[in-house]
Amino acid sequence: MEIKRDLYLNKLIRHKHNGMIKVITGIRRCGKSYLLFELFYKHLLSVGVSEDHILKIALDDRRNKKFRNPDYLCDYVHDYIKDGDMYYILLDEVQLVPEFEDVLNSFLHIKNADTFVTGSNAKFLSKDIITEFRGRGDQIHIAPLSFSEFMSAFDGTAEQGWNQYINFGGLPKLFDFATEEDKSNYLKDIFTETYIKDIRERNKIRSDAELDELLDILSSAIGSLTNPKKLSDTFKSVKQVQLHPDTIKNYLDCFVDSFLIEQAKRYDIKGKRYINTPSKYYFTDIGLRNARLNFRQFEETHAMENVIYNELRIRGFNVDVGIVEYYSSENSRKSVLKQAEVDFVCNLSDKRYYIQSALSVPTKEKLEQEQNSLVRIDDSFKKLIIVKDISRSHYNEDGIYLMSLFDFLLNPDSLNF
Repeated sequence: MEIKRDLYLNKLIRHKHNGMIKVITGIRRCGKSYLLFELFYKHLLSVGVSEDHILKIALDDRRNKKFRNPDYLCDYVHDYIKDGDMYYILLDEVQLVPEFEDVLNSFLHIKNADTFVTGSNAKFLSKDIITEFRGRGDQIHIAPLSFSEFMSAFDGTAEQGWNQYINFGGLPKLFDFATEEDKSNYLKDIFTETYIKDIRERNKIRSDAELDELLDILSSAIGSLTNPKKLSDTFKSVKQVQLHPDTIKNYLDCFVDSFLIEQAKRYDIKGKRYINTPSKYYFTDIGLRNARLNFRQFEETHAMENVIYNELRIRGFNVDVGIVEYYSSENSRKSVLKQAEVDFVCNLSDKRYYIQSALSVPTKEKLEQEQNSLVRIDDSFKKLIIVKDISRSHYNEDGIYLMSLFDFLLNPDSLNF
């Protein structure tokens, strides 16, 4: 079974021969090795690169332990180059090599070598790449499977696929498990034994209980506005634990740096400014979020919002939470300043979209509620509501585009309506 990952494969292809070290990053188990050693390797062969001009080394393989010695690896690669044709160096889990930065920088001096590596997010984050390679590291960030990638390997209808995806997420290994019990156990195990361990070891965190509690709170509150002060108050009132907001902020930064969650900041659309707090936090993979709560707390509305956020980020958009301020007199003569929220303000180059997420809009009142913020935005950018339970995508009489969830997720050009 081959899972299509054309978005990332095409990025690797476009970035060939650019004089930089191509570094594939992302959370563990999201498919970095598969992208490099399977899909990209097959591409190289398909365009005529001979096998002896492709050097593949899986550094997490015990049989390749000798290559973890930086001097041995450096000498081996330099000696491997036998002629003037282009060579491709593919290294998996390069963080297992001490002083790997110096080794990779050495490869930049080989004019006919193009280097591609994967790195564990525990020691190899985007900020590290910027620091260590001084502008010569080219990061290609890979996410867990999008819904369309998931469906490329799923045997069933879109609705059936959605029910699986919304519960267990998009880690590729899940296709190897036949039962829901096995899938849930896999997700719970790697959350504890891999992701949390990575975060603790990298950041030398001793308060295991507080870190766990914070993750539980965030998992329960996806799609909700929060900030370190509010989270600190929650610890005090619910857990009877004193945890300073600065400590919580450091923990949140650790989660973001590990690619486990992402922060969406608030943006005043009319005032054209960012509002410092509060923010929303979304999980990179909805299945990991569900596993964190032992699959006990499931709200499709919030999970769908998380999936839409991830899809927008995969497509390259910068995504904020929008705020629209307006005055309303209602039944009183005195006008009252109110705020309406836009789920997502999405920006990419000169494109902008205002997006609401809604499981359904069964009544006129519900539709008015969902589009209340959108109709108050007076610019010309496209405004839409992504709805799961509609049969077809269409404009309504207020100029708002109602888009089917599956139209949005399964068509990479769906926003070009």
